[in-house]
Amino acid sequence: MERGRPRTISDEVREHICLIARTSPADWKITAFSTWSLSKLAEHLVKQKVTASISRETLRRILRAGKVSWKITTTWKASTDPDFIAKMRRVLALYDTPPTDGRVICADEFGPLNLMPRKGKAWGPVRRPRRLRATYNRHDGVMHMLAALDLATGRLYYRIRPRKRWHEFLGLLKALRARWPGEKLYVVLDNFAPHKHANVRAWAATHDIELVFLPTYGSWLNWIEAEFAALRYFALNGTDHRSHNEQNTAIAAYIRWRNARAEPKKAFATESPIRSWTDYPAKAA
Repeated sequence: MERGRPRTISDEVREHICLIARTSPADWKITAFSTWSLSKLAEHLVKQKVTASISRETLRRILRAGKVSWKITTTWKASTDPDFIAKMRRVLALYDTPPTDGRVICADEFGPLNLMPRKGKAWGPVRRPRRLRATYNRHDGVMHMLAALDLATGRLYYRIRPRKRWHEFLGLLKALRARWPGEKLYVVLDNFAPHKHANVRAWAATHDIELVFLPTYGSWLNWIEAEFAALRYFALNGTDHRSHNEQNTAIAAYIRWRNARAEPKKAFATESPIRSWTDYPAKAA
């Protein structure tokens, strides 16, 4: 026997409510506000005679049950690269079936590494958030990390420098070349100008390094980006380092910890819609 109060709002009406919640006020020619709050949505539902009355808590429960959640708006930057699909497939092929004559490396820059209080998340007493100073200066300038992710081992290699010109990037390539002599290196990277510098291209070509460029505005295809997100979350967020030496030491400690647990990188975005793209979409899926 079913317990509790019987539902006063039918499944059909609940589905209708969820559909309206996913619309914008502008879709209803409402110009006073651009997004719904629970109270505004409840008022709109009554006005549209979807329901005679509804509380905010009931509305919240209906939306949760209908898997409609409050989300931050994201942006979509369209690529103008006419070879987007071909370049994407080339990168995915390297990820899926690494060449037997060498190894695949994902390279990129991370930063700038400012000295500043960084918001983060941490466990703490209820209603007593951890406080960080709100004022700071930039007297010590910034640093930049140049990093490379070896997909065969999952290990991250990096160096921190005051600049990120082609000189610094070429230095990273030379270090990678020295680490794996005799192996061809397939380096996946974005279209940052120093990566394409004539001196970088020439040196790579004569030292058995193939530079595999991502499609324009396709940096999300670079596997190292996920590692940067984790680095920012676990090593930097919630910190307030007062010197670059202190901050660099924290980064080094995290990467040592991470590399000790590293595993080969496999199965990149296997369930993603990008796997079925035959042409570039007009907007994000």
